[in-house]
Amino acid sequence: MGLFRVAVIVTAAALGLGLATPASADLACRKGQSFEAWLVGFKKQAEAAGVSRAAIEAGLAGVAFDPAIVRRDHGQGVFQQTFLQFSDRMVSPDRLSTGGRLLQTHAATLRRIEAQYGVPGPVLVAFWGLETSFGTDMGKYKAPTAVATLAYDCRRTDMFTRELIDLLRIVERGDLAPAEMVGDWAGELGHLMFTPTDLHTYAADGDGDGRRDVMRSIPDALATAANFLKGLGWRKGEPWLEEVRVPETMDWSRSAPEVALGRAEWARMGLTRSDGAALAAGGPPAQLWLPMGRLGPAFLTYPNFQAYLGWNKAMVYSTTAAYYATRLAGAPKVSRGRGEVKPLTTEQVKQLQGLLVRRGFGTDTPDGRLGNATRAAVRAAQMKLGLPADSWPTVELIAALEGAR
Repeated sequence: MGLFRVAVIVTAAALGLGLATPASADLACRKGQSFEAWLVGFKKQAEAAGVSRAAIEAGLAGVAFDPAIVRRDHGQGVFQQTFLQFSDRMVSPDRLSTGGRLLQTHAATLRRIEAQYGVPGPVLVAFWGLETSFGTDMGKYKAPTAVATLAYDCRRTDMFTRELIDLLRIVERGDLAPAEMVGDWAGELGHLMFTPTDLHTYAADGDGDGRRDVMRSIPDALATAANFLKGLGWRKGEPWLEEVRVPETMDWSRSAPEVALGRAEWARMGLTRSDGAALAAGGPPAQLWLPMGRLGPAFLTYPNFQAYLGWNKAMVYSTTAAYYATRLAGAPKVSRGRGEVKPLTTEQVKQLQGLLVRRGFGTDTPDGRLGNATRAAVRAAQMKLGLPADSWPTVELIAALEGAR
């Protein structure tokens, strides 16, 4: 969650795409220091950070370097599915029916959580379904070993060192015993896959038993998720995502992320609800989000959508999670847009990124990932070349850039 699923990088194994490739540990920063020697030094660091010696010894008992964890981390693939491809798969009929049933089963708990944290039940249940299929797939990796391995590896040492110290603080607090900490390969735990740092910061007692057990207590897991979203800026009583219809005459540059307008202003530009009815009056400012450009579905995203991006920076995941929540709250199935949208291949995205850099629209090294920076550069190029500025990369844009002088 959040820290580990960033930009458009998603673990290939988690999505069943088969993209992961073997990778070797990057241990240049260790200069020959063994994992065991590093662990001795880390224990001193954790003690200096205020963790008790008892919690350190209990939390790290039996921990050993696991090269399979490093291969998972280094072997992440570029994820290029469109919003519709991803949401069609993840917001399945089964997830919708199961999510609806669980909303009823846990209605009293969810009402209590919403009253305390301001986060509606459909939002929490949608994350629950996406993260672990409602607790049926909570991982198989020992979190102390996984996090220690990634802290020893040189790729993201500082981040995972903080995560490991916070994991030990959870042990010290008594919320979870080390043997109970079994989760995803990057150390995420529980029904909604919390990182140790997020769990240490936001863990909540949702069932009133005095513990914060996100592994076995569904109320604790849901309350923790709500507390986390509140910490990310969730605003009680406000929407998060709304599908809209956009006229073909739209000034597509208005879909830039820095443009936030009231519903009345969007209505004056011709936007309506997805069923053609007028947009509701009032409400907070919203941004027009075109996840697949002007030919695909269109949404208004409200300030609460930023909490989704705090949970997971990948726009395709965050949009899918927000859309799933609207479906559980009663919204209809998303439209298919007004035309076929073909995503570029990874190699085509790299080619486009290279052209954008050469033409002065981008600065990042081409990597084949369609992230926010690339979409902003695409929009700038489209505006310069007189193309519809919807931030969506196309072969037509590549051809125009190749012909530009």
